[in-house]
Amino acid sequence: MNRLIVLVGLCASLCFSGCSSKKEGEEEEFNFLVTSPLKKDTTVSRAYVCQIRAIQHIELRALEQGYLQSIYVDEGKFVKKGHVMFQILPLLYRAELQKAEAETKFAEIEYLNTKQLADSNIVSPNELALAKAKFDKAKAQMSLAQVHLGFTEIKAPFDGIMDRFYVRLGSLVNEGDLLSTLSDNSEMWVYFNVPEAEYLNYKTHLKKDSLMRVKLQMANNEIFEYPGVVKTIEADFNNETGNIAFRATFPNPKGLLRHGETGNVLITSELKNALIIPQKCTFEVLEKKYVYVVTKDNVIKQREVVIASEMPDLYVISSGLTGQEKIMLEGIRKVRDGQKIKEYKYEEPKEVLSRLKVYVE
Repeated sequence: MNRLIVLVGLCASLCFSGCSSKKEGEEEEFNFLVTSPLKKDTTVSRAYVCQIRAIQHIELRALEQGYLQSIYVDEGKFVKKGHVMFQILPLLYRAELQKAEAETKFAEIEYLNTKQLADSNIVSPNELALAKAKFDKAKAQMSLAQVHLGFTEIKAPFDGIMDRFYVRLGSLVNEGDLLSTLSDNSEMWVYFNVPEAEYLNYKTHLKKDSLMRVKLQMANNEIFEYPGVVKTIEADFNNETGNIAFRATFPNPKGLLRHGETGNVLITSELKNALIIPQKCTFEVLEKKYVYVVTKDNVIKQREVVIASEMPDLYVISSGLTGQEKIMLEGIRKVRDGQKIKEYKYEEPKEVLSRLKVYVE
């Protein structure tokens, strides 16, 4: 009786094991999902790390020594051209100007009297020339005193936004001391580095007298609403990095961008007959990209591909595929090079791409 029970249990176990193996085999077959590259015209965007600078950004420094008597602006505020921002105590320079004015008046009277005498031939022309020279010297000294007095007022040389103050009211400042900085943010200069090969492509395909239009991706990953144009390329390549600096100009009417920000410049280019595959079709070996190609005999062949451009979930292939192949989409970790599979499920590339983040229309 015990033997009969053991025999029945063994048969049931073998039957269950056989069914389970058959089920796993069927699942394995349907895990192999295959598609093909999609060949069509598309656009791709390349991102370049950039630095954002105001078109004018200057340091405001004291031109004379003295105590800081008044501050007429505040940090972060907009000021108009010619507006007085700082006042250095002007008492000494005002007194020097008054002295120079008095000396000029005295020299003028002396010159006019000498001229009357010279016209009557009472004094020689040399004495008149000497009086005229004294008068001119006094006027020059008065002008110099006016300039020094003017230096006690620090005025805005252009419309801009004040930065932080490096001095406080009543501080003793010396000639050349930094008071603050001023930025004109009406337009922004955005600098980014471009590799040599991409620079050559840009210069080769750009039409004469046309400008490259670019977009700015800000630090919060949002796209700045106003596009920019590349207006300037530096003269020399950096021999250490192999890059050359581009400068794009962006309008900034709302003042959102500030001097010193960072972001990414996005350059969009058109690709004709681009070969597009999902990124999940690829795997990496020693920093090289590969795909599994399924032959007509259902044999898996490993093939190296070269990536031309990258988009979210997608690769644009420059070499390695012709577009007619069938490539493994799902199950690439369950196969190896040279393996033959029994069955697979084929899915059109447009259907595959429609499920990804970016679908190329």
